[in-house]
Amino acid sequence: MKLRVAVLYGGRSGEHEISVRSAKAIMDGLDRSKYEVLPYFINPQGNWNPGPILPEPGGAQAIDVVFPVLHGTFGEDGTVQGLLELADLPYVGAGVLASSVSMDKEMMKRICRERGLPVVEYVTLYREQLDVERVCRELPFPMFTKPANLGSSVGISKSRNCAELEQALKLAALYDRKIIVERGITGREFECSVLGNQQPIASLPCEILPSREFYDYEDKYLLDQAQFKLPADLSEPQTSEVRRLAVECYRAVECEGMARVDFLLEEPSGQLYINEINTIPGFTSISMYPKMWEHSGIPFSDLLDRLIALAQERHQMKKATRFTR
Repeated sequence: MKLRVAVLYGGRSGEHEISVRSAKAIMDGLDRSKYEVLPYFINPQGNWNPGPILPEPGGAQAIDVVFPVLHGTFGEDGTVQGLLELADLPYVGAGVLASSVSMDKEMMKRICRERGLPVVEYVTLYREQLDVERVCRELPFPMFTKPANLGSSVGISKSRNCAELEQALKLAALYDRKIIVERGITGREFECSVLGNQQPIASLPCEILPSREFYDYEDKYLLDQAQFKLPADLSEPQTSEVRRLAVECYRAVECEGMARVDFLLEEPSGQLYINEINTIPGFTSISMYPKMWEHSGIPFSDLLDRLIALAQERHQMKKATRFTR
């Protein structure tokens, strides 16, 4: 009997279109001899087709496992994961805590710093008090301004002076109440894929070669001019360190299933920094999460099999937990 896999995609997020593209690649890649694929599309207004999963056990009896492909807000931030927990359904990827912590760039950095993992210096602001002078005092230019809870480089700006910073803060505040400003790093960008539950493994890393000043939304999804080096041109010790830090970051936020960890390598200091962790990385035709695993020996369809198996494994382990006296 085929396993019934519900693919959740679309959603109320600035990353709606990317989610649609990722979901198409996943649905095309699922082995139809093993799986019955059930598309669950969520439009930009939040309406579900063919109807919502109910937040109660047995609320979706036609589903065996859920594959959320909802990038960004209302999908990657723990909200949908909470719904799936209430529905008592196995689902691919991180749980509620890891999803919400990883989505919030500042919380992720706090946890990494507490674990002794390297992160770039930053300042946190809120929409209600965009204190440009404070940031200019505390960080050197250039700076990067980001919404704390968004992905795919939406709302990110590079600032070289206080006037540019003021505009960057206003832009970021359109997308989130909480804003993070980081010291700009001159150097190289890397990504590393992680897979697993209790014993995660890291892929070979890749290097991102942006066609623009930094790897922004247009460069990722529209221009088709960014280039990649896979495997990354790193020494063996550097490659080992990227993979080690990727797994340590993954463990620090208690991630499960999958994630992509992004890095910055500062020149000329040679210091490696964890930039962010993405718990529902892209699965589009140009996305590096599956490409890194393919280069590391796990083809796309096998990767999907493993992710579904990890979801079922975690769900079975949870069933050993008592929730009542």
